[in-house]
Amino acid sequence: MAAVAHPDARFIAADVGGTHTRVGLVRAGGVGESQVVVLAHRTYVCADYPSLAAILADFIDGHIACAGIDRVAIASAGVVLDDAVINSNLPWRISLSQLRSELRLSELQYINDFQAAAHAAQCMDPGDSLLLTPGVSEAAAGPVLVVGPGTGLGAAIRIPHRDGTVVLPTEAGHTAFAAGNAREAAMLDWARQRGGQAHVPTERFVSGPGLVHLYDAICAIDGIEPGLRAPAAITEAARLGDVTAREAVMTFCALLGSVIGDLITLSSAKAVFIAGGILPRLKDFLPQSQFHARLLDKGVMHAALERVPVRLIENERLGVIGAASWYLEHAIEHESGQAGE
Repeated sequence: MAAVAHPDARFIAADVGGTHTRVGLVRAGGVGESQVVVLAHRTYVCADYPSLAAILADFIDGHIACAGIDRVAIASAGVVLDDAVINSNLPWRISLSQLRSELRLSELQYINDFQAAAHAAQCMDPGDSLLLTPGVSEAAAGPVLVVGPGTGLGAAIRIPHRDGTVVLPTEAGHTAFAAGNAREAAMLDWARQRGGQAHVPTERFVSGPGLVHLYDAICAIDGIEPGLRAPAAITEAARLGDVTAREAVMTFCALLGSVIGDLITLSSAKAVFIAGGILPRLKDFLPQSQFHARLLDKGVMHAALERVPVRLIENERLGVIGAASWYLEHAIEHESGQAGE
């Protein structure tokens, strides 16, 4: 992998998801600017393109300011194994060496998408987030959890370390789903029977597609023919009073709270940021749901959890900013390392 670029240089940062890829031309911010300055930005529908290389090439060709830029930082769900990004939610395979060759890149850096989100959260403006825990806004010093239900369920933990931070990516979406009541246990049984295996990952229900799975499970349990096939349709039906759709949405909110409570307990997080995904479309349901009650329902941990503020980040450039922030941090580290040699 080539050396990291000088932090003042412009480069391309991409946030690659299962449904959308967001691409930005970015640079480091100067005095009086934000940490990352986004010079150009575009959102792509992944299914409309045959590869990530095609998306990046379209962005580069469409912006004259990208001429000559050959450095890219990518944030994507999954892990890199033998040059390939392992992620079941992406519509195409990503080979880093092939991507580097096709686009003639001098440098290609990869970071897990929620690792990037955790870096972005530290440079977000307060106006970009919505407080979900009224009366609990101040966070104690310590680890910060960033989590988000999108095409899958992602999470990362940002830990203060010396003069900076260390970010630990996770694969929280692949942990075993835990039912919190008899109704959810019936949904778990439905998922096991349908999938033909004992392991049901948390993201089977706590994700964008998971909302559809919840709706399908409720219909199957209650003997109803499912008539809705997309998260947006289920959400809209819930707003219009459809009982089954509303139960699916409210169950989703409760499950998300329970999962976040578990992750706080595991990580000792002192603050939580929920990064986009499906949740901005559901935020009006959260106050009516068991979201916060289930987050706190962790036995003796209740007293600690009720002090943790939870915020919803509503900036669609989060992943791009996070990939860029991580890249710049490593650029500075690289420059410092060279200076000390």
